[in-house]
Amino acid sequence: MKKPVAVDSASALIDERIRDLGDWRGKTLAKVREIIHAADPEILEEWKWRGTPVFSHGGIVCTGETYKSVVKMTFAKGAELQDPSRLFNSSLDGNVRRAIDIHEGEKINEPALKELTRAAVALNLMGKSKAAPRQSSKRRTA
Repeated sequence: MKKPVAVDSASALIDERIRDLGDWRGKTLAKVREIIHAADPEILEEWKWRGTPVFSHGGIVCTGETYKSVVKMTFAKGAELQDPSRLFNSSLDGNVRRAIDIHEGEKINEPALKELTRAAVALNLMGKSKAAPRQSSKRRTA
């Protein structure tokens, strides 16, 4: 099993990815990253699965993948999120994930993306608070 990349290193790798792309995809990934951090300053950046930027808080919030013709934001629990602005436009048939494909020249709905990011974080944190408290292994005697 591979060790996770340290947060500082992950952020540096994401910076490098943005620089290396050097085109609209790099600019779009940088913008998405900025919006995510504006929505939740406590977001952690990770680098997983052979070079995928991952944004986490209480669990994975979303990924920021780059392909030839699209920047894809995949929300780990997207199927559970309300999406009144209809940002999700990819992976709509899955039971868990939902994605946003951003093509060259498309404008990002910043307020809606911030709200979706906050909702994803809240869902992660809600799941953490519902975890059952650990029972002591010691038996009480009356």
